[in-house]
Amino acid sequence: MADTTVYLAHQFQDAEQQQEAATLGMWVFLATEVLFFGGLFTGYTVYRFQFPEAFALASHRLSVMLGTINTAVLLTSSLTMALAIHNAQTGRRNRTVALLVVTMLLGTTFLGIKGYEYHQKFVEHLVPGSSFVFDPRHAREAQMFFLLYFLMTGLHALHMVVGVGVVAALAIRTLQGRYTPAYYTPLEVGGLYWHFVDIVWIFLYPLLYLVGHHA
Repeated sequence: MADTTVYLAHQFQDAEQQQEAATLGMWVFLATEVLFFGGLFTGYTVYRFQFPEAFALASHRLSVMLGTINTAVLLTSSLTMALAIHNAQTGRRNRTVALLVVTMLLGTTFLGIKGYEYHQKFVEHLVPGSSFVFDPRHAREAQMFFLLYFLMTGLHALHMVVGVGVVAALAIRTLQGRYTPAYYTPLEVGGLYWHFVDIVWIFLYPLLYLVGHHA
């Protein structure tokens, strides 16, 4: 059995306590993130029920296809992240690094698609402000929809940028041999963050892209 004391920080009694502390710390952080995004979701829901027609019309100006592709990209990235952690547990360093790189590339792909969507909205004059162009009957309410759209997806994209950086750092440290079957807690903690960001998108996708769409 590998000696886990090599990876033990001085403030912990044993490796199990260190792992529990790291995991608890991440869960507490994610709880604050839930409260943060929860406030935005609540505000969105209130305005959506106040202006259902305008929000539906504004939502139809988003590309469901691009939103669906991005959803598939993130779901796939969650799978590769989980597989990376599994391979770290079994000591397959090269596979772990490869899967982390794939996860990072999928996250970058998501950001690229989102950037293209933002460009489209700029070209179509759907960015809230003096140049906003929409049906005058619903222009004010539609601006509120797009304000919330840019705010929520922008904050999510910022979390994705952080996530890509975290995964890149984990890949480098894995390549350096920092993580072994005896110690891979940072990978687990990083995986929790990545999965959280993906889950946030799972809520954003139907709320923003599928408003007023019926089967």
